[in-house]
Amino acid sequence: MTTGPIGFGILGCGRITRRGLIPGIKGCPGAKLVALASLRRGVAAELAAEIAPGDKSLRAYDGYDEVIDDPNVQAVYIPTTGEEHHPWTLKAARAGKHVLCEKSLALSVREAEEMERVCREHHVLLQEAFMWRHHPRSKKARKLLRQGDIGELRLICAHFSFDINRSDWRLEPARGGGAVWDIGCYGVNASRYFAGQEPCAVYSRARFWESGADMTMQIALEFPSGVLANVDCSFEAPFRCEVELVGTKGTITLPDCFLPPARAELKVRKGTEPTDLAQTIQFAEANQYVEQVRDFVASIAAGQLLDPAESGVANMRVLETALQQAKTAKW
Repeated sequence: MTTGPIGFGILGCGRITRRGLIPGIKGCPGAKLVALASLRRGVAAELAAEIAPGDKSLRAYDGYDEVIDDPNVQAVYIPTTGEEHHPWTLKAARAGKHVLCEKSLALSVREAEEMERVCREHHVLLQEAFMWRHHPRSKKARKLLRQGDIGELRLICAHFSFDINRSDWRLEPARGGGAVWDIGCYGVNASRYFAGQEPCAVYSRARFWESGADMTMQIALEFPSGVLANVDCSFEAPFRCEVELVGTKGTITLPDCFLPPARAELKVRKGTEPTDLAQTIQFAEANQYVEQVRDFVASIAAGQLLDPAESGVANMRVLETALQQAKTAKW
């Protein structure tokens, strides 16, 4: 049984590690960063010295296996490119480490299901790192939905787009690239989260890059309750990041839904007339990465994933269906 803070090891020192999980772990009393690794020699040591000067308990490695083998590590965070999620999750699980893995979980449903199965067999947790789910605003929006503040939910609209450099690895399908895998996954995740169900029908269309990666995609989802969702994502459009929940008696809008500012806002418009104004709910300063780590630590203590966490396999099923349909679309 683990006592004291959960020791985290991180496989990679890229942008998401620096701006996301390191602050997330440091901001959670129940977690401690004990190991950093990079495949680029010396990079982990430089980052360790930068974030924790003089801290001898933070180890820096020039390889991921050393983190997996470190006895002080109880949980690993995997922020690597998509093709590495599957093998490193299996290695971590077999070493008895809990896994917090970046989205999208894997390159295929088959890989995702194996990751979930191996983690279960070795009695460790696997959680997909959708940090936005853990923000107090997301939880509040779902609570308002469930208590009927905007009537019955009818429509979910989720948009996420930005323009990327055409040499970016995210345009390489073999590495888990493509708009739907990288950012469309958020809209699908939000639709499932707020609908509270798995979709029973998927419709998708896309525009593809010369590499075979999808650049822009639209996805329509239908849920058993009758809720409909419109999801769009793009690597060739201006920045957009919003979710709108449309009910029979009003709307709830989450501006900058997946990348909220320190003090996030929720806009609730009750009524059906054009003159009905939205009320703005302002939240106290919160870091969604801290909230994610805090919830993950609580799940480890409970021995099971606690709401709103999930393994990511169900989300992968929708993404794979959407991508396959877009690739084979015919009039």
